[in-house]
Amino acid sequence: MTIEEKIKQSETRIFKAVFPNTTNHYDTLFGGTAMALMDEVAFITATRFARKRMVTVSSDKIDFTRPIPAGTIIELIGKVIHTGKSSVRVLVEIYIEEMYSFERERAITGTFTLVAVDEHKRPVAIL
Repeated sequence: MTIEEKIKQSETRIFKAVFPNTTNHYDTLFGGTAMALMDEVAFITATRFARKRMVTVSSDKIDFTRPIPAGTIIELIGKVIHTGKSSVRVLVEIYIEEMYSFERERAITGTFTLVAVDEHKRPVAIL
């Protein structure tokens, strides 16, 4: 399988409903909750790509461009955008969908770097 095929096959999409127990006093999704969901999607994407034990080593520039209100559906999409010897960078985007309309817009983007490790937590090659 080529790297391009592995990248395409590892793309990850997860849908969640935003309920009041995950929102702040403005009735929008907590930023930390969004970041945790993004990290989880990045981990799943990287693991599907490498099929190795993966750990997050950094998150880069997370842009919160739209608030995510309670009562909406969000889609998180993870895509591998760069590969190294033992690491991958994953772009994660969160889209908001209104529950009762077809409106959809991108709300948050960020990149995460994950590294493949062995049972002793030492980096290992992914390719």
